[in-house]
Amino acid sequence: MAGKDRKKQLARQRYERQEQARLAREARARRVKIIGSVAAVAVIAGGGGAVAAIVGDKDDKKESPKADTAASATPSQAAAKPGECAYAKAQEAGAPKDLGTPPVKPAYAGTVKATIKTSQGDIGLELDGKKAPCATNSFAFLAKKDFWNKTFCHRLSTSEGLKMLQCGDPTGTGSGGPGYQFGNENTDGAKYTKGTLAMANAGPGTNGSQFFLVYGDSQLTPDYTVFGKITSGIDILEDVAKGGVAKAGQDGTGEPKKKVTIQDVAIAKK
Repeated sequence: MAGKDRKKQLARQRYERQEQARLAREARARRVKIIGSVAAVAVIAGGGGAVAAIVGDKDDKKESPKADTAASATPSQAAAKPGECAYAKAQEAGAPKDLGTPPVKPAYAGTVKATIKTSQGDIGLELDGKKAPCATNSFAFLAKKDFWNKTFCHRLSTSEGLKMLQCGDPTGTGSGGPGYQFGNENTDGAKYTKGTLAMANAGPGTNGSQFFLVYGDSQLTPDYTVFGKITSGIDILEDVAKGGVAKAGQDGTGEPKKKVTIQDVAIAKK
């Protein structure tokens, strides 16, 4: 191989390694996690439980996600015109090549009913197109594209501080997404009480296809877009939680023993 061609090959390999490392960092950050004892996060024990903040993986524990505010708008939010949504393309594992992005103008301005049909039963939702139009717009877009069909919910947390089931990753590893990202919404004073539907993210401006279903009051910092509520199927989530976590990670979360496979996500007609 000629010296010039060899240099090109080495440069390409170096670039590929850098891209793989970047995607791995984003995957770790995207995972919704709860930790029990880290100096960077205040943990308040009491009543047999604990209150903790959501943080990234071990490489990201030095700094917790910052709350999204109007004074510190994300690039995705800053690029959007009033009444529109900005969806920035991103390299993500599992993203279909021809998926595209949701329409810039939100398709819904009010409540949208949706149903997640799973192997454990149906979970009814109400999406809030008024307070979280861009997240609702994206959720409906992905549902109509059958994006989540035959995927499974990859992370369950059963701790006192975080009771949730996380879904939406097409790879089932915590690293996947739709190939686009968008900014946070409806986080001012957000509470993650039982029945909350919210977006998982790796920081402001990184919402994609992963979301989490809260089946019990949880103590989280207001950094995750609340875009609806669970109207039925809480008992299904509670039953999955009772089954426990299979091969729990360092933070105590992991794939549920009772596997939850999404068969379809249906959006009710207007």
